[in-house]
Amino acid sequence: MKLEKILDKLGSLEKNSFIKVIDNIISKNPENNKEIDKILSSADKGLKSVDSQNISKIFLLTQNEFYNYLKSEFQDTSSQLDILIDIIIRDGNCIMKQDWFSRLYDNEIKHLKNRLKQLKSDLDNDKSELSESRKRDYKIYNSCLKTAYNNDLINNREAKITFDELSIILTLSKSLGLSQEEVKLINYTIIPIKKDEILEIINSLKNIGVIFYSKKENTVYVADEIVRLLRKLREKEVGDKFLRRTLKIMRQPTINQISKIHNINRKLGQSEKIEEIIKEGVSIRGILENDIYKEGTTLTEKKKQLTELCEKGLGIKSLKGSTLDDKIDSLISHFENIEKDEKVGISIDGYEKMLIELNESLPKLNKQLKEQFELQDEFVLKANFLLDYNIKPRDILDLIAKEDLTKFTKEYGIKQRGDDILNVLENYKDAENLYLENYENVAYRNLNELKENGISIKESELGLKFEELTKTIFSKLGFNVDEKLKKSINTSKDQIDILLNIDNNEVIIVECKTSKERGYNKFSSVSRQIKSYRKLAESCNLRVIKTLLVAPEFSDDFITDCEMDMEMNLSLITASSLMKIFEEFKISKHTSLPHVLFRDIVINEERIIKALKKK
Repeated sequence: MKLEKILDKLGSLEKNSFIKVIDNIISKNPENNKEIDKILSSADKGLKSVDSQNISKIFLLTQNEFYNYLKSEFQDTSSQLDILIDIIIRDGNCIMKQDWFSRLYDNEIKHLKNRLKQLKSDLDNDKSELSESRKRDYKIYNSCLKTAYNNDLINNREAKITFDELSIILTLSKSLGLSQEEVKLINYTIIPIKKDEILEIINSLKNIGVIFYSKKENTVYVADEIVRLLRKLREKEVGDKFLRRTLKIMRQPTINQISKIHNINRKLGQSEKIEEIIKEGVSIRGILENDIYKEGTTLTEKKKQLTELCEKGLGIKSLKGSTLDDKIDSLISHFENIEKDEKVGISIDGYEKMLIELNESLPKLNKQLKEQFELQDEFVLKANFLLDYNIKPRDILDLIAKEDLTKFTKEYGIKQRGDDILNVLENYKDAENLYLENYENVAYRNLNELKENGISIKESELGLKFEELTKTIFSKLGFNVDEKLKKSINTSKDQIDILLNIDNNEVIIVECKTSKERGYNKFSSVSRQIKSYRKLAESCNLRVIKTLLVAPEFSDDFITDCEMDMEMNLSLITASSLMKIFEEFKISKHTSLPHVLFRDIVINEERIIKALKKK
């Protein structure tokens, strides 16, 4: 869940710890101080009086400093933050009830203790599957860590690892090719595991600004933006879902090779091995730098193999960089951009329909999803619920075994040729709703954004498309969009865009305008048009009770001119406001929107939304 959405949900006391951390960073003149001051200049009482959207902006401007602050918290090895962070950065754990967090914590400690026993047994047993070279790597790391942890005892100080020692130890672990889980296991052969009370843990994480906690709902929230920083702190370059996506396109011998390197049971099935690689916290960089190549592969061959993997397997045609490191950075950056992107790829309604039909075809999917993402709810195949956890349609399809996905496509008559996942996504795109979700982009004639969101349209078609979408919205708001009446009164000279028939010969005229420029300001031409349309309607014995102009936004001069012209009875509504009203209307109990609510010069969507919530 995005930081802004979490902040909107919580009261001031529940946000207080996070605000204090950011306030403290601001007081130390961060890098983006000037931009932060601009945002704070309009706030009377500092950061506490700033709205959620601007707090989110300030957080993004201070994220480098926030990351360094987290690093200093993390260097205290006795805090066992690694155990807690590994829980909250897993896909699906950004929203947790207190009891669920407690259960996951207990399971993590139990799992860790069992793994420690197994590790000690493998190190002592000459016949274990652990190779001699891997045992040597473990022992080298263990000896260095033991020295770093215990050397303070010689000077009669408490045993701990300093920040400098920790940075050297981490460099050593990378050089030895140890996974995140291997490092954690060896750490806890030396540092004793201490199990704390869950409320103590929640308060500790809340006080350092890592989580938010709602006492009223007994719920822990971790913002997507903070998860990304915590992941970076744990040297985990991408989310589990992106690592899974990359591993799934690899051949069985390659997965076996990765499993062998990281001491994963090669007798497991392909999908089980992939999940174990993910659980082990194996770095995607380590996999793509070394683990997937045969011995003796040259650097040129590695670059070629990685490029082919991305182009043919992941469909990424523009992998940047000339070195192997650059190419891996480009892939990681690609996944980061997908994760930050709020776009779903298909419409919300299309996502919902896909989940309903997947559940009908694959009844075990709900349970699989619950287990995979450690979700507490009984039924989780709901689009808006999953989007709160940043789980998108592609993430669901990545979990489904190939044979099950093929079965599903056959059952629902989805195209068989080519990539099954892409065919399913295309099938549920739901063009109308996808356009509605991009209504503002159409208004602004933003072709690049539309293209990125999977919409292909010519610029010359945008004006007509905006009119069509506006008709659809008014129709769904319960208005009678009377095309027949409009055609009967329109002339070759005067062409009304939309005519809403209110009955008893009363109508509302709606004019639609798209604009690339910020602040629509062509008042004189619009006013001439609308006055002409009024006369046309009145000449046909129709009473025009209101005229509406829908555009992306309006300049201050345009609004002033509009206020001065009493003849038109014109109200202005931005595409964004109309969409917000429509979204609220969809979940309200109203069957039609009362037209009397359109009474301001500039329509105030908050007032209309408040009115819709009353019934």
